[in-house]
Amino acid sequence: MECSFGITGKDYVLLASDMSAGRSILQFKSDENKIKELGPHLAMAYGGEPGDTNNFADYIERNMRLYHIRHHHALLPHAASSWIRRSLADSIRSRRPYSVNLLLAGFDTTDDTPHLYWIDYLGTKAVVPYAAHGMGMHVSLSTMDKYWHPNQDRRDGVDVLKKAIAEAQHRLSIKFTFNAIIIDKDGIHTVDLAAEDPIGKIEAEKAAKAEAEAAAAAAAAAPPAAAPEASAPVAAAA
Repeated sequence: MECSFGITGKDYVLLASDMSAGRSILQFKSDENKIKELGPHLAMAYGGEPGDTNNFADYIERNMRLYHIRHHHALLPHAASSWIRRSLADSIRSRRPYSVNLLLAGFDTTDDTPHLYWIDYLGTKAVVPYAAHGMGMHVSLSTMDKYWHPNQDRRDGVDVLKKAIAEAQHRLSIKFTFNAIIIDKDGIHTVDLAAEDPIGKIEAEKAAKAEAEAAAAAAAAAPPAAAPEASAPVAAAA
């Protein structure tokens, strides 16, 4: 009972996932975060059996962090996708396989290229321009196929994502709530799908952060103010 979407653009990749947690016909939570940040430019949206998803997501996150600590740089998206696919392929051949499907999204800062990978619990991996997992896969892929184009900007990408979500909300009997992120050269940013202009909000936050950093740098570079001279002591009266 999950639904996730991924869309690439000219210089970014979007990732969205539902926030429901339940079993069978029961819903236990509607604010579950199913998007895990694996690095400064890498994240994955996951779904499947609840216990498996949490354990596998934590296992992947900690190994990515360990690689970053050991080598002083984060794993690039292509290498990360190969290692994650191999981990799932090994688990399906073990006594305790992970029942996890995921969308891996990342931005390669070495050549400024967005990447999106479709990976399932059998260890199958595909490089895709847009993708879906879960129940939304049955009703929203045609929408993304119709409106997606390779050179779309951020606002066009968010518009396609909103169309895919609207199609899932309209045609599925289960009503989901979604959270979303966008990954670009500046890192990972939360997308407020309820905002009228989510990209404008992100750009405003970036500008405010850059202004604050510039002000802090200017304050640090400014010479320290001279201490006031102490006044001469007044001689005591004889």
